[in-house]
Amino acid sequence: MFNRRIGFILVIALAAGLGLLAAQKYFGSTASSPRWPETKSITMFPQARALPAFSLRQSDGTQLASGELNGHWTLVFLGFTYCPDVCPTTLAELAQAQNQWKSLPDSTRPRVLFVSVDPERDTPTRIGEYAHAFHADTLAATADVPTLENFARSMMFVFQKMPGKNFDQNPDDYTMDHSANIAVLDPQGRMVGFIKPPFQPKAIADDMTALTRASMQ
Repeated sequence: MFNRRIGFILVIALAAGLGLLAAQKYFGSTASSPRWPETKSITMFPQARALPAFSLRQSDGTQLASGELNGHWTLVFLGFTYCPDVCPTTLAELAQAQNQWKSLPDSTRPRVLFVSVDPERDTPTRIGEYAHAFHADTLAATADVPTLENFARSMMFVFQKMPGKNFDQNPDDYTMDHSANIAVLDPQGRMVGFIKPPFQPKAIADDMTALTRASMQ
């Protein structure tokens, strides 16, 4: 179990590193896109990265498809409701950031999307209740595993089911290891950067507010 977990952590680190190198090679060597303000918490790609089509199931039962995130800057975070530490901590920090940008107009206010990678246990209703306990504006969605894998891969994320010591007797004895970074999508639904932990709510709020205002000019 220990060796498998260490191996997965190394895979996450390698995937993140290779993804960043690939992005830098594909987009060029420029450190940041000149059309957006300088950011404190976000590592911006030199150019926006178009995402492949996707369709997730939201907590209210409706579909969240490509294009429906357009019009807002969006932060995307993978997790699961049985997560003991990283997920609740991250959602609490994002909620602090959301409270700081609440004065922005609803039509352009940044959004947070929590995507559960544990569809076996996380029903749409459950993820909605979980996410909204941190902040009412947070979007929550999930999908079947192949769809989630494609969605995660498009944002340079990875996740894996890790069985516990009693998994053979109890099928619910498992956890989900997943990337801890947050993807940043622009108002056209393209990935333009990421935020890596540790997260600073004020810096995130300042960045998202500045980017929102810049995109309205």
